[in-house]
Amino acid sequence: MEGRAQAYEDFQVVTVFIGGGTPSLLGPEGIGRILETLRRCYRVLPGAETTLEANPGTVDRKSLTGYYKAGVNRLSLGLQSSWDGELKTLGRVHTWGQFLEAYEGAVAAGFSHINVDLMSGLPGQTSASYQATLRRVAQLVPAPEHISAYSLILEEGTDFARRFEAGSLELPDEETERALYGLTEQVLRAYGYGRYEISNYAKEGCECRHNLGYWTRENYLGFGVGAASLVENIRFQNGADLQAYLGDPLGQRELEQRLSVAEQMEEYMFLGLRLTAGIEAERFYEIFHCGLEQIYGDVIRKHVARGLLVYREGEAGRTLCLTPKGLDLANYVMADFLEPKPLESGPSI
Repeated sequence: MEGRAQAYEDFQVVTVFIGGGTPSLLGPEGIGRILETLRRCYRVLPGAETTLEANPGTVDRKSLTGYYKAGVNRLSLGLQSSWDGELKTLGRVHTWGQFLEAYEGAVAAGFSHINVDLMSGLPGQTSASYQATLRRVAQLVPAPEHISAYSLILEEGTDFARRFEAGSLELPDEETERALYGLTEQVLRAYGYGRYEISNYAKEGCECRHNLGYWTRENYLGFGVGAASLVENIRFQNGADLQAYLGDPLGQRELEQRLSVAEQMEEYMFLGLRLTAGIEAERFYEIFHCGLEQIYGDVIRKHVARGLLVYREGEAGRTLCLTPKGLDLANYVMADFLEPKPLESGPSI
């Protein structure tokens, strides 16, 4: 952080996100040193959203008070499920009871900005158990202002993936998983949460500013092993070798790429369409000096005809958005924006 500070002295830091694993294992003193270094070396604006990811089993009221005093003002707790059996299958070390202790400790420490991470498509998960998890979290007092709900993804090379390949782990089929995932918005809407991104729900005005910046392609700097950055349309990533990184943290980069205009457009589309607010046609023109239809006309017409995309008129002018069906099939829609493609049949809806 210190070594890069001079190159980015003009940057204004509006959000800080400490994640990527279990940073809460570092403890309040270590997190405090990181934040103090950031404030000393960079222009961190007053009130900057500062998020710490934490697993419920790694924090208590004392440590949470320490994080809050160190400058963390937003907490993201990785619950995943409120059922101990599902958590055990996932290999999580915490229980629902430990989550409740962590949540109550966070509130007592002073945190008012709290996100809870949930997961659908778990082995043995049913519609009833998933809905119960959603309701239990939404009914917490005080209620978390933000809930993230992701589908389980099997990462190649993980123990979870190996167990699935060996046949010792049974996951819901695609139709069941889509039905489970579709329950999220239905249940959370009743508790005052609005869906603002494919996997994220928030009380009004409580959207995660850090994630919004990522999806709208704001500049960001990543520190640490394997961390990625995007600065003025140059994307780079730190090396993944811990010892090499510690020996030369400024020189260890595995990837550095200046994005072409076409690549910038692709990112703008597939990231921006994740947001329910969609892509502003006028803003696209301001950035790229050409119209949406000029570049993606065939793709847009194809998915409008299939009921997956829609143009809406509002205060921001004409915006291109995924429909509810489109949100469910977002990966299929977004793939077509990676490069101009001819019309194709696509999945049945």
